Amino acid sequence: MSHDDSILSDTAIVWYRNDLRTGDNAALLAASQHRAVVPVFIHQPVTPARPLGGARNWWLHHSLARLGEQLESLGAPLLLLTGDPEELVPRLVQSTGASAVYWNRRYDPAYQDADAALKHQLQSDGIVAESFAGQLLHEPTRLRTGSGGFYKVYSPFWRAIEPDLDNRPPAPAPQTLAPLVPVPASENLDDWKLLPTGPDWAGGLVKAWLPGEEGAKERLAEFLDERLPDYAERRDVPGVAATSGLSPHLAHGEITPAQILEALKHSDTEASTADRTVFRKEIGWREFSWHLLANRPDLANSNYSSKFDNFPWIAPSDQALSAWRKGMTGYPIVDAGMRQLWQTGWMHNRVRMVTASFLTKHLMIDWRQGESWFWDTLVDADPASNAASWQWVAGSGADAAPYFRIFNPVLQGEKFDPEGDYVRQFVPELAQMPNRYLHKPWAAPDDVLAKAGVRLGETYPEPVVDHQTVRNRALAAYQQIKDVA
Repeated sequence: MSHDDSILSDTAIVWYRNDLRTGDNAALLAASQHRAVVPVFIHQPVTPARPLGGARNWWLHHSLARLGEQLESLGAPLLLLTGDPEELVPRLVQSTGASAVYWNRRYDPAYQDADAALKHQLQSDGIVAESFAGQLLHEPTRLRTGSGGFYKVYSPFWRAIEPDLDNRPPAPAPQTLAPLVPVPASENLDDWKLLPTGPDWAGGLVKAWLPGEEGAKERLAEFLDERLPDYAERRDVPGVAATSGLSPHLAHGEITPAQILEALKHSDTEASTADRTVFRKEIGWREFSWHLLANRPDLANSNYSSKFDNFPWIAPSDQALSAWRKGMTGYPIVDAGMRQLWQTGWMHNRVRMVTASFLTKHLMIDWRQGESWFWDTLVDADPASNAASWQWVAGSGADAAPYFRIFNPVLQGEKFDPEGDYVRQFVPELAQMPNRYLHKPWAAPDDVLAKAGVRLGETYPEPVVDHQTVRNRALAAYQQIKDVA
């Protein structure tokens, strides 16, 4: 369907989902050409997809509040409803007299049938129902290899989509929206109880993040101005603020990859070609993860590689799993990462790999246990990147890390946090340890520990496992399934 410059004489509904923005929003732009616009977000207590985790719900509350303010300023307030969209959208069409319903596509396979059924129902009733792209730079179900399959390795996938990444300039935000009069009655966001209570664990999230479209724009501008130079080298150093921090904004659709690439293209920051290329490839990895999920809907709960169905995971003891979750494993870089996650709802990507490797290879606990914990605690958890990344580290995924890549947490800490800035921030009980022993406090002489105020087993735990011992155990387990395969 195409639209001319004239204002259409009827009402349009724009159904918000994971696209909580006004800019580069094709559905909103299409609706804005109508005489009246009804923006709506539907809270689904029962959903075909996986319910959001606690950290995502916290973000969703604040993002919806900001979006509501933006839409109100444009002229059309955000309508909040609870229930099943297949029932509520047609009912809203009837009550408003709308002739069109627009939405932006979401690519979680769990929603595909429901969205298709609703579109068919609306069109059968003579209503214009149109969906638009926006969350991704490519259509993951349509992109195919030369043999007709989907891409299972990142490099050829990137080569296939990279040349066209800059060919879709982001759409502008509408300047104004005309409301339907009278404005439909909306539910109260606070009544949805998305925020944590008893206890309120979100204090660190409040300090670390500014949810909403404006927060996304500010973070992108800061990244391009201050962090893009030397990004290729510094992005692996968790103790410095060198990454973009845009992942939760992308997860909630407060910003699009097209907007990011457009801003990158026009940025005059003195960054090297390598810095820009590496950052573009990070956007590409997100695209690849969604490509995998769209073609393997069971990515979060089934091994991508079937040979891992025979992997001898160890049933997690409450003690081992709890030590990992709480950041009390006795390995400082692992503990710093897990505590950063709990405090801020986010973890540096290098440390995500280290902590995931520790769970799956040191403790030999099924990757699905870790994926589930990250799903609940990450503000940027999305069904594609979370699952694909966990399987990549575990070795069971597409284009996965070799089974024998078992991160040594001591060497990882010494290489990427050599001055100990990261560990000292999140594991303050080790703050006085000298760099030489910071990442292996158990190796420090008694007088060094005493001077640093560290009592192993009391103020900081002894290692829950011995690295070399469990490394050998993991290698034997991986060899076992390799031999069977």
